[in-house]
Amino acid sequence: MQFNVTIRGLAIVLLAIVLSTSCEKEEGEGGTSTIQGKVYALDYTSDFSTKLGEYYAPDVNVFIIYGNDSIHSDKTETSYNGWYRFEYLNKGTYTIYTLSKDPDRLSPSGEIVAKQTVVITDNHSSVILDDLIIYK
Repeated sequence: MQFNVTIRGLAIVLLAIVLSTSCEKEEGEGGTSTIQGKVYALDYTSDFSTKLGEYYAPDVNVFIIYGNDSIHSDKTETSYNGWYRFEYLNKGTYTIYTLSKDPDRLSPSGEIVAKQTVVITDNHSSVILDDLIIYK
């Protein structure tokens, strides 16, 4: 009888630990907050000698990194007016980025990263970031 009480007590303690740790949510989906913004393009000729125009860029991939992840966790594409939006986010740190042509032509890939990092501290937050500026 003593053995059953000890196992039961241990099971209750383990269940309490599991339930208490599962309530803490990390960065990522499942929350009530949003991050949104626009991508603004500076359009140049291929040698960057002449500016052709500037505009809010449609159909650009925008990526989000949850917390300290080393690769992107999700992506979206800008709408016709350059807007993007990530929804249902928990509290935490997020990095939003997109790729741009490298106007200095120093990058071996020919691309650089335009990024911003934001911290969501409250539920039901709506964060609007400054424009991500890219070269096309």
